[in-house]
Amino acid sequence: MKIALIAHDKKKNDMIDLAQKYKDTLSQHTLYATGTTGALVMGETGLKINRMKSGPLGGDQQIGSMVANGDIDLVIFLRDPLTAQPHEPDISALLRLCDVFSIPLATNVASAEIMLIALSRDEIPAHIK
Repeated sequence: MKIALIAHDKKKNDMIDLAQKYKDTLSQHTLYATGTTGALVMGETGLKINRMKSGPLGGDQQIGSMVANGDIDLVIFLRDPLTAQPHEPDISALLRLCDVFSIPLATNVASAEIMLIALSRDEIPAHIK
C-alpha cells in the first residue's frame, strides 16, 4: 500500500512514536510524508519515506493530488484540533479528497493504530488496497 504520513507541529512526536511502534508494518509499504514530518520520522526510525514539501508550503496539496490521482491508499494525518493552522484550506481540501475518493483517513493516534493493526494482520479489504 501507499501510505501518507502527515502531522501538525504539536503532533509530530506522536507520529514519531506511532512510526516507531509500527515500524515493521510501515516498512512493508511505500511511505510518503510532508517535508518536516517525513524528515523527523526518517531520522528517528530509519524508514524510507518519499518526502513532499512542508505542509504550509504545499505538501498537503501534493498529497491531495496523489489522492485524487489514485496514488495514495491510506492517509494518517495527526491533526492538532486546538491550534489554528495558516493553511487550513489546504487541509480541508485534503480531507475532502479522502472522502470523495474513499481513502481511509486516520486523524488521531487511536484511529491510526486501528488502521495499522488491521494492516499488520492483512485485514484490509481487497477493494481498498
